[in-house]
Amino acid sequence: MLPPKSWKRAVRALSVLLLAAAATLAPPPPPRRTPPQPRLERLLLQAVRRAPPPRRPRPRHLRELRGQLARPRPYLVDRGYCVFSLDYGQLPGVPLFHGLGPIAASAGQLSTYVDRVLAATGAPEADLVGHSQGGMMPRWYLKFLGGAAKVNTLVGIAPDNHGTTLSGLTKLLPYFPGAEDLISSATPGLADQIAGSAFITKLNEGGDTVPGVRYHVIASQYDEVVTPYRSQFLTGPNVTNVLIQDKCALDLSEHVAIGTVDRVTFHEVANALDPAHATPTTCLSVVG
Repeated sequence: MLPPKSWKRAVRALSVLLLAAAATLAPPPPPRRTPPQPRLERLLLQAVRRAPPPRRPRPRHLRELRGQLARPRPYLVDRGYCVFSLDYGQLPGVPLFHGLGPIAASAGQLSTYVDRVLAATGAPEADLVGHSQGGMMPRWYLKFLGGAAKVNTLVGIAPDNHGTTLSGLTKLLPYFPGAEDLISSATPGLADQIAGSAFITKLNEGGDTVPGVRYHVIASQYDEVVTPYRSQFLTGPNVTNVLIQDKCALDLSEHVAIGTVDRVTFHEVANALDPAHATPTTCLSVVG
């Protein structure tokens, strides 16, 4: 039997998953009188107006978990990168939340978006940078949707490449009758990320990588969401796996911080995108 503290932790974590699933069951809000211009179109217009600078000809396409959590954008823009972002995986009638839809479908949205960005900029390839699901989802695009021919580098920040046990809590789902079915049916994007899911199994069949793409994974030993943290790392040619504590032992960033505020991570992202001009990533990178 689990100790009381473990049960309380399990209840809290599963409550978050169930609330996210329950959000999809709420009735959709009434349609707006004047629908806003789709985000995809707004970003495409930005792409047309702002072509990549000559020194960095590939558009740096920033993937953002749930649409708005990964934040290396200003760091890269300040260094002359042309950066675009995309909200993906939104379910019908569920406002604000992204990344809840089937991940294979989200990869299809990414495929369409990359094609439009490349067409608008005239660039032959893009680099992809993503946090959590956003660092793992593009691998489906690369492996099954022809993305390898259009992508030079994939940088994953705390990506759940081999799924997650959520600190072991996913193994407790059978103790909560109906919880697993609710998560799978209402929020398939969450169910897809559980270690051992059909999606994760197919994603990694035949190897983690595809030829022609460089992979750069950045992880934290303090990650409490994608666990065990070493499951984030990839195996294969053209793979670089980085533990940020090897770069700065004082860095205590966990799953959210590594993708939102950690400048040690952001510096490592910049190095991954431009290895010819890379500089050492250290604790001092926070002031760079």
